[in-house]
Amino acid sequence: MTIGVLLVREEVLPLMHDGVASRLAPLLSKIMLGEEWDGGTASDLPIQVRAWDGSVIGPPGAPAFVIRHRRALRRLLWKPGEMGLVRAYVAGELDIEGDVFAALDAVQRVMRSGDEQIRLSSDDKREIVRTAVMLGAVGPEPKPPPEEFPPGRRGDRSSGPLTESAAFFARMLGTEMAHSGGLWDEAIDLDDAQRTALESVTERLSLFQGARVLDLNAGWGALACHLAARHGCRVVALTRTPEQAAYIKERAAGLGDRIQVLGWDLDEAGRGPYDAIVGLTEIEPLDRDAARLYELLAPGGRLVLQQPVRRPGPHRVRRTFTTSYMFPEDGELLPLGELIGTLENAGLEVRGVAALREHHARTLRAWAANLERHWAECVELAGIGRARVWLLYLAASALATESGRIGVHEIRAIRRDRDGRAGTTLVEGRSVPGRVAP
Repeated sequence: MTIGVLLVREEVLPLMHDGVASRLAPLLSKIMLGEEWDGGTASDLPIQVRAWDGSVIGPPGAPAFVIRHRRALRRLLWKPGEMGLVRAYVAGELDIEGDVFAALDAVQRVMRSGDEQIRLSSDDKREIVRTAVMLGAVGPEPKPPPEEFPPGRRGDRSSGPLTESAAFFARMLGTEMAHSGGLWDEAIDLDDAQRTALESVTERLSLFQGARVLDLNAGWGALACHLAARHGCRVVALTRTPEQAAYIKERAAGLGDRIQVLGWDLDEAGRGPYDAIVGLTEIEPLDRDAARLYELLAPGGRLVLQQPVRRPGPHRVRRTFTTSYMFPEDGELLPLGELIGTLENAGLEVRGVAALREHHARTLRAWAANLERHWAECVELAGIGRARVWLLYLAASALATESGRIGVHEIRAIRRDRDGRAGTTLVEGRSVPGRVAP
């Protein structure tokens, strides 16, 4: 009996000894969990908190948030919820130990971009000030970390995580360097899932030798090179960054003139016509002009888009982690019905819709695993702050996709020919998960 008691005390007592952590519990419950501290025991908390003095509160095995500096607390006081937590983590003042997915899932109420922000009552604020004074954490609002975009920035791709080097993305995305979701039904690993997805998209484009294809978001050239090398297509690849363009040109060196690499502006695609247009993306919206896509497609031409969508209903636009650190220039996510309506209004006939949410979530988790596996190299290539941004983004996006707060759909459409016919080849051949028959 004595040995048993000693074992219990050794396991539990270090997590509850008096110190900064125990004083932080009521405050952090409000500004990190979005709920009131009910004065219960430490085992009632869904997270473990370790403060800068070494004190710990929370149950053994719970996701651990390590507050390394008082400045992290100041950030959370000035910006309760998502932005305060993100800034402290990116700046290295707060760490996550263990499973980052479990940690973010535990604080999911404050990590929901676009949802209602945490509101503090007058009593909350007075109690927070008293606690902050006691802990020596009062002071002016800290400056955001340098990785955060300044307010109002739009359209500038000269900095930010999308401009990381090809070497960084090779370690995160895998050998295929595909930036869109894989198909995981029978895949043995990420590369296999990506190859399956690229071939699946190719089949639904109904391509032929010499077909002219416009890739709206070529990324690092995975699909463009697949179409040119394996199917003999002539591809015009639009890229977001100069480094992406240079990488694709090098990758396509043995393909002759079958790949033309251009900038991001849709006007660079010329007047067309294209036999097929494809746009693969991940969680950021592609935000392309549907009327312009109609003009570029040849009669009978196919369009395949993979787009993230949000739930229908009111949507409050505000500054979030994603718009502050990842995609400031892109549009807001649209509901699926509105996106389909936009294509239909432009004259394109939607012929099929496939739900890819689970596949994309699994791909995001695979990328996060790659990033953590190559963490030291990725930090050396991009810097610790940007590596943290990417890990946080991948984990938060995967959780949002798994929960259904963000959906990912493939939309297949056609520009009817001059006689109004759409043909049948768009919906023949390989099916994809969740396909809705036309």
